[in-house]
Amino acid sequence: MKINLGDISVKVVKKDIKNIHLSVYPPTGAVRLSAPLRMKSDTIRVFAISKLGWIKKQQEKLKKQDREAPRDYLDRESHYLWGERYLLKIVEEDAPPWVELKHKKILLYIRPEANQEKKEAMLDEWYREKLKEAIPPLIAKWEKLIKVKVNRFYVRRMKTKWGSCNSSSKSIRLNTELAKKPPDCLEYIVVHEMAHLMEPTHNKRFVALMDSLIPKWEFYRDMLNQSPLRHESWKKDI
Repeated sequence: MKINLGDISVKVVKKDIKNIHLSVYPPTGAVRLSAPLRMKSDTIRVFAISKLGWIKKQQEKLKKQDREAPRDYLDRESHYLWGERYLLKIVEEDAPPWVELKHKKILLYIRPEANQEKKEAMLDEWYREKLKEAIPPLIAKWEKLIKVKVNRFYVRRMKTKWGSCNSSSKSIRLNTELAKKPPDCLEYIVVHEMAHLMEPTHNKRFVALMDSLIPKWEFYRDMLNQSPLRHESWKKDI
């Protein structure tokens, strides 16, 4: 089902959910609306119309945001870890693939027949493992300060968010791209999602909580929002 609002097309997907969710996806600003199964089409359309200004604002932000150039995974290509630039070095060997950080280079050991997709997958897994190493100490630190318990965390590629949380399961989800950003940005997102376990909305209480926990949180938020996004080729039918 689609709703056309002038030159904006909104894809509608009905799910077994309680609330309506609206998302604008990079890189093209495609719009998707998830609605409860029993919600009437007229109600969905009225909601979409009421959010037209917000949709246009998000699409404009995506147009202005820089994107990384597509990666070819070749020698001397620039890649980032914790905000620092490294040059990629492909080392072909007939052995299981692995990645090593050496001086200012990321050494990717890979079989000679490995294609671009396999190189990308190996490097993505390496970034994921780096995050999995960095996150537990941060959670342990802030659990004591915020007085909340995180039962579990997940590391995932995410299209539109740096992180999310589930207050009922006391879990948080973090974007794998955070491994490429400065460590302070990762800590900010961890604290942001942990604070949502106390206050689920971005109301005045949440802002006051963030102000008390990380006084410079708005600086880190803006740093993330202004940093180049990963190049993605998402399907139109999101």
